[in-house]
Amino acid sequence: MTSGIEVIQSIEALRRTITQARRDGHRIGYVPTMGGLHQGHAALVEKGLERANFVGASIFVNPKQFDNSDEVATYPAGFEDDLALLEAAGARFVFAPEQDEIYPQGFDTSVTVDDLAAPLCGAHRPGHFDGVSTVVTKLLMQCMPDVAVFGEKDFQQLRIIQKLVQDLDIPVEILPCPTVRETDGLACSSRNRYLTEAERALAPMLNPKLVEAREALIRREPAASVSRNVIAQLTDAGFGSVEYFELRAEDDLRLLTAPGAPARLFAAAWLGEARLIDNLPV
Repeated sequence: MTSGIEVIQSIEALRRTITQARRDGHRIGYVPTMGGLHQGHAALVEKGLERANFVGASIFVNPKQFDNSDEVATYPAGFEDDLALLEAAGARFVFAPEQDEIYPQGFDTSVTVDDLAAPLCGAHRPGHFDGVSTVVTKLLMQCMPDVAVFGEKDFQQLRIIQKLVQDLDIPVEILPCPTVRETDGLACSSRNRYLTEAERALAPMLNPKLVEAREALIRREPAASVSRNVIAQLTDAGFGSVEYFELRAEDDLRLLTAPGAPARLFAAAWLGEARLIDNLPV
């Protein structure tokens, strides 16, 4: 226990805390995280407090959504700093289980959302969204909050979670939270810590390129040529691999040739060891 925030490590203890909070008349909010927290995560807690009065978070680095164990070992961490950020944002509890609490010996179940997980990040990170869907399903079922908050920066993830909650009849409202940005426009991300000083200076270029592309699409320039031009500009500026820069429908993430209602531009690009993602509505 730190000054005003309860740290919980077992599912049983989590359920006791939630049961007591409900008996006390509280509405429960929940923010699943993997730690390495920043102001974007604080905004998720604050968004949850708009719809609930007893909001908590989880901190669990989920091995099932990483390509290899080295990524798990090097994922940004700082538990005490994370607790301080969550408490300052208004969180009341933190669920911080060990790996075998979430995946006990013999665990052999996976949750898959097929079509929404196929494009964009799913095409470049096979199995990633199965890992996300599985752990989020477990976390929601363990806590059973009234509302759970997810950021729009990971828009594909948000849509997948909305879909699995709908398909599996999980009685929780999924509340989107707008992307939080640094003062120079770079979307907040735990992985920004991987950027060198020179890379950090270049990284904010991604967001204005999305804005420029949106303006070009509104002028009815073809989506394919807009994407090719932006990818070339990012590469010429010093970005590494640009995995995608695409216009897609918000509802089912189908590829679009021109803006529709509603539509969104999605981008993913590498700078050194950091994979940056961002998106904008069109």
